[in-house]
Amino acid sequence: MLGAFLTTIFFSLSVIFANRSITAVGLTRANLGRLLVALICLGAYAHTFGHGMGGAGRDWFLLSGLIGMGLGDLASFNALPLLGSRLAILMGQCLAVPIAILAERLWLGTRLTAGQFTWGAVILAGVALALMPTPQSPPRVRVRPIGFLWGVLSAAGQGLGAVVSRRAAEAATRAGESVDGITAAYQRIVGGLVITAAFFTLRALLRRDRAPETPAPPPARNYVWIVVNAVCGAVIGVSCYQWALATTPSGIVLPIVATTPLVIIPFSYLLEGERPSRRSLAGGAIAVAGAVALALAR
Repeated sequence: MLGAFLTTIFFSLSVIFANRSITAVGLTRANLGRLLVALICLGAYAHTFGHGMGGAGRDWFLLSGLIGMGLGDLASFNALPLLGSRLAILMGQCLAVPIAILAERLWLGTRLTAGQFTWGAVILAGVALALMPTPQSPPRVRVRPIGFLWGVLSAAGQGLGAVVSRRAAEAATRAGESVDGITAAYQRIVGGLVITAAFFTLRALLRRDRAPETPAPPPARNYVWIVVNAVCGAVIGVSCYQWALATTPSGIVLPIVATTPLVIIPFSYLLEGERPSRRSLAGGAIAVAGAVALALAR
């Protein structure tokens, strides 16, 4: 459970620094850069102290990264301009939970208690209260129906990617190996980087004829935001996420990680001066209370 709470904190910081890195160097450089920095940092540890690209769970971790960090993140990337950030995040975070619970129940036979179901639902209710668009606070973009498909695919990527990580941890345990969260994160990022790099390469090729002039590269100092974003999210955050999934069912980990958009609120206030609304504070209080109860539930 500690891993899940740490994941939420570092993912929240990562979102703030991701926005700064995108502003500083552009979307493509920010996305590929954070994965490359993470690949170097995690790989240095994994090949020195961990299993490197070995281990009984390696293929499952690679598949988990391909599904979650590759296809899932790209679906989220496509959902954002079609749904707006709040609705896209709401779909991705909240729908991932039932998808993961069902998949893990059918595949791995994991059963949650009634209390775990109840408090997980309370967390998602708090997240929904805080993020759900209303007539008084509508999405900032024109919502398009195709966006909901991307939102569902984003949720499926996150939920199924978590379950495949659980399968990887199970394979490692059966082989008598200890599950190393940092090595698992490294192997998962390798799988995700393959899909992400292929997507942005294809995107650049398709748009090449539309951009007659190549924009000047940003100043070198701007790239520091990529490093900070990568360390918070893809290095520490993903490592804690894999640590949590190695010991705890995805149906418990994902509701806690779903509070990430709410944990961002105090960080945004402290770092960027953005004042939260009363509704977001109320939803955050409900979700945090549910997360504490879920951690204590048996």
